Amino acid sequence: MKLSKRTKMIMIAVAVVIVMTTFCSLTVFADGEVAGAVENTWNAAKGQIKTIVDNVVFPVIDVILAILLFVKLGMLYSDYRKHGQIEWTAPAILFGCLIFTLTAPLYLWSIVGM
Repeated sequence: MKLSKRTKMIMIAVAVVIVMTTFCSLTVFADGEVAGAVENTWNAAKGQIKTIVDNVVFPVIDVILAILLFVKLGMLYSDYRKHGQIEWTAPAILFGCLIFTLTAPLYLWSIVGM
């Protein structure tokens, strides 16, 4: 019995669907208290998260905002020379965001509860 190419492709597609359905529908059983496991993991990683955010994330954001602020101030000067007027909105927003991210580590952790 010789199967046509189309029939073979349909059979392969059905087999792939059955296998993928089997792999994707495996049930995960959690024994015991899941909330306690999550809480223990959070307590173990809390110090590391705080250190990484304080020493890596905020400095990177600060550098990006400082670069954007200086670029915007350069463009502001260029626009002033060209048009004779100054638009302060964007540099003010960038400066406010920079001040916010520079001071955030001082009060952020008391808000989050760490």
